[in-house]
Amino acid sequence: MGQVDDLNSDTTATIDRGGKTGSIGLLVALALSFVAAAAALALVKPEQAEPYVQIILGLLAVVGVFALFAGAIGLVRFGARPQGHTLSKGFMDDFDEGVLVTDDEGRIIYTNPGYAVLTRSDTLNDLKTIERLFAANQDAAESMFRLSDALRRRVPAEAEIRTVQPIGATEGGARWYRVKVKPLPDIAERGGDGRRLSVWRIADVTRERDRQESSFQELQQVVTFLDHAPAGFFSADPAGRLTYLNATLADWLGYDLAKFEPGAIRLKDIVQGQGMALIGDTVPDGRTRIVDLDFVKRNGQSLPVRLLHKVPPGPGGKPGDSRTLVINRSAGEDVSEALRAAEVRFERFFNNTPIAIAALDRTGTIGRTNAPFLKLFGGMVRADADGSRGQLIDTVIDADRPKLAEALAAALLGRGDIAPVDAQLIDDETKKRSARFFVSPVEEGTGEGEAAIVYALETTQQQELEQRFAQSQKMQAIGQLAGGIAHDFNNVLTAIIGFSDLLLGSHRPSDPAFQDIMNIKQNANRAAALVRQLLAFSRRQTLRPEVVQFGDTLADLHMLLGRLLGEKVELDVLHGRDLWSIRADTSQIEQVIVNLAVNARDAMPAGGKLTIATRNVPSTEKLPYKTLGMPAGDYVLIEVSDTGTGIPADIIENIFEPFFTTKPVGQGTGLGLSTVYGIVKQTGGFVYCASEMGVGTTFRIFLPRHVETPAEAAKAAAEARNDGPAQVATDLTGSATILLVEDEEAVRAFASRALTSRGYTVHEAGTGTEALAIMDETGGTIDLVVSDVVMPEMDGPSLLRELRKQRPDLKIIFVSGYAEDAFAKNLPEGENFSFLPKPFTLKALATAVKEALGR
Repeated sequence: MGQVDDLNSDTTATIDRGGKTGSIGLLVALALSFVAAAAALALVKPEQAEPYVQIILGLLAVVGVFALFAGAIGLVRFGARPQGHTLSKGFMDDFDEGVLVTDDEGRIIYTNPGYAVLTRSDTLNDLKTIERLFAANQDAAESMFRLSDALRRRVPAEAEIRTVQPIGATEGGARWYRVKVKPLPDIAERGGDGRRLSVWRIADVTRERDRQESSFQELQQVVTFLDHAPAGFFSADPAGRLTYLNATLADWLGYDLAKFEPGAIRLKDIVQGQGMALIGDTVPDGRTRIVDLDFVKRNGQSLPVRLLHKVPPGPGGKPGDSRTLVINRSAGEDVSEALRAAEVRFERFFNNTPIAIAALDRTGTIGRTNAPFLKLFGGMVRADADGSRGQLIDTVIDADRPKLAEALAAALLGRGDIAPVDAQLIDDETKKRSARFFVSPVEEGTGEGEAAIVYALETTQQQELEQRFAQSQKMQAIGQLAGGIAHDFNNVLTAIIGFSDLLLGSHRPSDPAFQDIMNIKQNANRAAALVRQLLAFSRRQTLRPEVVQFGDTLADLHMLLGRLLGEKVELDVLHGRDLWSIRADTSQIEQVIVNLAVNARDAMPAGGKLTIATRNVPSTEKLPYKTLGMPAGDYVLIEVSDTGTGIPADIIENIFEPFFTTKPVGQGTGLGLSTVYGIVKQTGGFVYCASEMGVGTTFRIFLPRHVETPAEAAKAAAEARNDGPAQVATDLTGSATILLVEDEEAVRAFASRALTSRGYTVHEAGTGTEALAIMDETGGTIDLVVSDVVMPEMDGPSLLRELRKQRPDLKIIFVSGYAEDAFAKNLPEGENFSFLPKPFTLKALATAVKEALGR
């Protein structure tokens, strides 16, 4: 049937059918032909057969001669196989692992001696395929299915199979075999007979498995030793996540090691105070550093420890995972108890003080530092590869270095009266971080190379508050000045407007002087508008606060804003969802938006985009920008952003001051933003400005959220039940007796004439004292008192308190250029009065008197 190669006839049997180039069919056919020819010749007479015999012998002679010539020239070889097949066979025969080649039908094509040895096959009949070798092993069924499926799909596969005893043996220990299968390329593609072959390789890996198990056991033993070492150990990645924690440290900290997951605990969770600055102050140079600090246990207690901390370099020179040994310095853990306690106390004081401390040598180089110092100066004093932290004067800007260098030089000379040095830090000048340095000399011999001790306090927030307070004081002073000017102007404008009304009442529209009087009144009203802006800045204007849904207000303003901005500026309004209510004067809030829109339009002469956005800001939200001075609470945010030229940084702090403007003369009063500031502040809100040159400006207005009270709800329900708003009185005449109290003579004269012309009896008083005297003289016939608020000798609220002693039910109207709430706080609680803001017209005065008397 084939050629059998007995390479090791004593113990093994191998098969190689891969090199057969002949055909058994051809051999049989050739033999049968010769037999048929011999039979035919036997049946023929000898004299007749002789020619045929000669012909056959001639043919055989020709074949023989051809074979001799073919053998001579190498066309035919006798007794040798092709050299290539001999080399590959020799290579495969020397494999330590068993090699088996099968065809599609599972017939064995080739086995090497290693396969026969591994499967204990002494004869050809003992040779079996891999499937048959493990057919009786139930544990190998799944692996063999995967291998057979991979072979069916013509893809390589591999599996490890365990047997309870060696293959082909009835006794012996368990064995592990690694089985691989790989399909060979189609032989037909290489000129073969078209068979598809597969190579199986099998090897005994029991020893390899034993070595792995032994190594694992040794590793487990090492881990056990490390876990129960008398010192703690942890490893943390560059992000500060613990990747390993031994059992000793876990026990000290109160963590269950069985529940520990790498990365679940962060280093900052177990380091107390500012100790993270000490651990993070390490470069990946592979050096071991000693760090004393406190850990915090899971129950919140402190654990004093000493760390032997090392950060090896990782890929690309970046920090790798740390290797940190932890020594417990709690009571009873250290051999030298007294020394241990003293060191622990010092380290706690040193690292937990709010003051940054560092030691300097005689060159000004920074030596030992505490945690607050590293936290304050950050990357400016990180230790480099040789442990040096650089010069202290390199941490401040160039302008402040001379005075700090002078203080350090004085400390090196031993002087103790060194004044503190305030300097701005150099890490990022845009942040304007600053610190105050206290430099003290070190007595000789008190430290290794230490010549001075530097204490530093960050003063960034303090300076910001000081600047904010100074700005607030300046704005308050300007506001008081503006309010005082506005009050005096209101008295003048009240007289001008009032007498203009009297003149208009006595002149017909056809009179030549009528138009002149109207011009006087119109200009007086323009002046009154400027005065109202001053009062708005000083927060003394009269407001009529009400509950406002600002989303509706903004929707009503949309068309007006579009006309104000023009065609070059695009308006984009973004309404926040479910916007909270606010309590404000609707007209004044509208004025705020209009002023900001006009200001933005002027900043975009070539066109641009104005965006007005609203949204709720709950008290829990952390804003990405500064809101100094604003207490925590719920606010409604109104953001007005433009894409204009921006505001220079050197003037942005002055933009809310009255009469401050960057516009050319005649193109602005400088009261637009000051009015915005005053209205927002008087409403209880806050306004902030952020700007970048060439990018644009953003104004952020925070108005406090209004929560409706039960009283407001009841009032709203009552108004809803009312038939309609109260009708304004059209008959402004009367016959009551009125006491007019006004220190400004022109205003008093106008008001007296106006009321007298309406039929009222008017008594005039220039001060509160005169008013009390008139009350006594008239004997209680006064029906109404119209009084100014700010007067010499006795102001309006004081006069009211005196009048209430005689006439508890007396009706009173207060007249003032300031807001109502500016003086209402000086009145008794629950006091009932009417209010008329200055400047007022003749009609406004008559209407207020008529309404007050009708109550």
